[in-house]
Order: sequence, then structure tokens, then C-alpha cells
Amino acid sequence: MKFRILATFLAIAVATGSARAQAKYLPESNDAALRYWAAIEEMRDNPLTEEATHNMLSAVMKGETAWNEEKMGPVLEVYADSIQTMQRGTKLPDCNWGLDYRLGNLNINNLLMRSRGLEQLNTVWGVRQLANGDSKGAVETWRAGIRFTQDLGRGGPVINALVASAILLDELRAVASYAGPGKLPEAQREELYAAVKAMPEDGFDWGVSWGVETAMGEEWLGKLRGTDDPGAYYKRIGMPVPKGVPPSQQDVENYSEFMLAAQEALREPPEKVKPLLKDLESRQHKLSQVLQLQTAGLAPVRCNEARGKVAEAREHLLQALSAK
Repeated sequence: MKFRILATFLAIAVATGSARAQAKYLPESNDAALRYWAAIEEMRDNPLTEEATHNMLSAVMKGETAWNEEKMGPVLEVYADSIQTMQRGTKLPDCNWGLDYRLGNLNINNLLMRSRGLEQLNTVWGVRQLANGDSKGAVETWRAGIRFTQDLGRGGPVINALVASAILLDELRAVASYAGPGKLPEAQREELYAAVKAMPEDGFDWGVSWGVETAMGEEWLGKLRGTDDPGAYYKRIGMPVPKGVPPSQQDVENYSEFMLAAQEALREPPEKVKPLLKDLESRQHKLSQVLQLQTAGLAPVRCNEARGKVAEAREHLLQALSAK
């Protein structure tokens, strides 16, 4: 009996030891979004909601206030883990936020606002590095911020692209104020110049966002066509049922044609596309009432203006980096 107990114990010990010998981490994901979600979660709060902190960070970004380690360092240290987690994410090749936009009611605004706060912290982190003599670290930080913002603008609806472009605009302008001759060593200026030169003129592919938006709209219009009470949604939110509910198949086709035309136009350079946008705006006003509601807030002209501002800020930064 004792022998059998001992044999059983030895068998368990061997099996356990063998399992431990085989234990290993699973391969790490190449999806940057997993790191970004973790960084946003680690933030715990959004620094943009605290007025004093927001004003201080904004003044540093604009170069209106010199970096003060004693006063500002502790503010950034609170968010150090979030910033560094985000930066690690930017080194990965893919980014899929994992949101099913067909489901609707996704808290995209919260994601975008917290992402804006995270990127503002990251930009100021680079200012801090530069002030403390780490110019190479500052450039790596700013490059990470550009990549993060580009990832934020890709793969989601148009609101993602608009907010991401505003964040990118702030960053490009901020970096330009710290990148001129005598502010950043020549080697780091050349490195940053190459990174900025390589990015698209308007920041990222806006057509992707319009493609996502098109699919979301087609999904919604299909649901309105397939339900027994297509006006129920509007009644539930206290809104008059618009004309054209339920939409016809022709309405769906008109919607798709308009959205895909906008998608194609917004892949052209911002200046070149301006004449095309006037025609698109006219076409949008001729859509049925239900389609005008569906496309409200999706003005191609507004998107192109945002693209133009990013292009202008990018060019200004390139000039600052190449100035002698």
C-alpha cells in the first residue's frame, strides 16, 4: 500500500515537473490596438477633463511655457505606464481596434477623447525628454505619437478620422515649435524629417474611414427596410419620422453612390479635390430626407478642410526641420 502511494506521488511529481519544463509564454500579438486599449485603461482618468492640467499641458505643447521638471514632472509620472504602453504598441505592425461598428451604440467618443488625452501626454513627455537632454528619446516619443494618431484614424468611421486629424494637427504644430535649428540636434532633425516626410500628406487614408461609414449606413438602411415598424427608432428617441422611411432600394443605391464618390474624392490631394467637393455637396442636398439625416455630419468639405490643415502643418514641420 505504501509502495503504491509512493509510486503515485512520484508519477504526479514527474508529470508536474514535465509540465513546468514545457511552460512558456504564448507568442505576443502583432496588434498594436491591444497595447493601446491597455494604455487607455491604465490612464484611469482623462487629463483633459481637469482644466488646470489641460491648460498647463497645452501651454507646454505650444512652447508658451518652458518645461519645469519640479512642477510638471510629477504630473507626467502619474501617466508614465500609460505613455510607455502606448509607445510599445506603436512598434507593432498591425492595428485592429476590435470594434464591430455594425452593432452601433459603441462608446467611440470616450475612446477618442481618452486617446486625445493620451497623445497630449505623450507629446509633452517628448518635450520633457528634450529639456532633460535626451533628444533621441524625444524624437522616438514624437514618432510614436504620430504612429498612434494614424492608427486611431484608420479603420473606424469618419468621426475617428476627424478627431485623429485634430490630434495629429496639435502634435505636428507642437513638434514644430521644438524642432528648429538650435533646438534639436542635426541627427535627430534628420531622423524626424524622414519620418514626417514618409507619412501621407493628409495624415492617413481618409478613404478607409469613408468605406467603414458607407458599410455602417448600408447596414442601417437595410434594417429600416426589413423591419415591420421602420419608424419605431425615431419615435423612441422623440424624433419625427423623416420622409422616405422606409427607404427604397433606390435610396440605398443613391446613398452608396454618394458615399463612394466622397471616398474616392478624399483620396485626392486636398487642394486638387476642392472643385469636386462642391458637386458632392450639391448631390448631398438632393438626397431624400432620411438619407440627409444619415449623412448629417459627414460633410466632405469639412473633412477636406481638416486634411488641408494637417497637410499645411506637416509642411511647416518639414520646413522647420530642414531650416539651416
